[in-house]
Amino acid sequence: MLCGLYAGILTGLPAFSADLSLIALTLVAAMVNGAIGYGFSTLVVPVALLIYPSKTLTPGLVLAEIVLNLLALLVNRRAIPVVFRRVLPMMMASLPGIALGVTLLKTSSPDLLRFGTYALLLPLVLLQAAGLRRPLAQGSRAELPVGFGIGVLYSCTTISGPPLGLLFNNQGLAQDEFRAAISLFRITESVATALAFSFLSIYTPASVGLSLQILPCILIGLPIGRLLVSMIEPESFRRICMAVDAWLISFGLSRLLATYGDLGARLAYAPMLVVVILDAVLLYRYFQQRRLARAV
Repeated sequence: MLCGLYAGILTGLPAFSADLSLIALTLVAAMVNGAIGYGFSTLVVPVALLIYPSKTLTPGLVLAEIVLNLLALLVNRRAIPVVFRRVLPMMMASLPGIALGVTLLKTSSPDLLRFGTYALLLPLVLLQAAGLRRPLAQGSRAELPVGFGIGVLYSCTTISGPPLGLLFNNQGLAQDEFRAAISLFRITESVATALAFSFLSIYTPASVGLSLQILPCILIGLPIGRLLVSMIEPESFRRICMAVDAWLISFGLSRLLATYGDLGARLAYAPMLVVVILDAVLLYRYFQQRRLARAV
């Protein structure tokens, strides 16, 4: 019921109020990105897709994310020499993936893009919420296909943080090295995607205006998040952020399913209910394990 009310508010807002909603959301997302090194698009896209079509939202976010990634890279610049060679093969492999993803964005229907975004993103975020790690060893044969796949995902949705988090966690990287590795990859894909969008004339006044609205939130939220992470336990904060993100994605998926006839409307919020219950169990188990570990 509350989800339906929220959806009605979002879809019924005038343009000015919808823009204010996006500004508030991007400010919070920039703070999360500053704290854990990723999560900006993962938080923004699921809700923003309820307001803007992918062909407006994605180009606008890509332009804004160039600034976001440059700032993150600048803050973690001392770790760049340590991680550059490790990330380089995946960065190069992402470029043909970006070319494919941009083509899909230009030619696919808006509803198909929305559904594909939610369907791909939800399992990745749930794996992060569960604390799963799948470190990718340097020189692994999987580097090139993984880099290609992330390039496709990013250029269609501006999202690459969850798979990069799964791969770069537990590789023995210090916190600044982890952030530098993600920032290096993401600045490569955001600049390459922006150039591809320009070449194919995908930018519109609406997408450029969207990026200009988002930029101040990034400039304000990123340093605040950087300060916040020094006051809280990073892993607990990351788990909570990923859980909330899974709720937002499942909410967006449910809203999309509600448009597919009577059966879709009746079962629309079933995915969200399942995700909320699953996330509650995962968070309970995580904090229970932490409590037991502190008691030992």
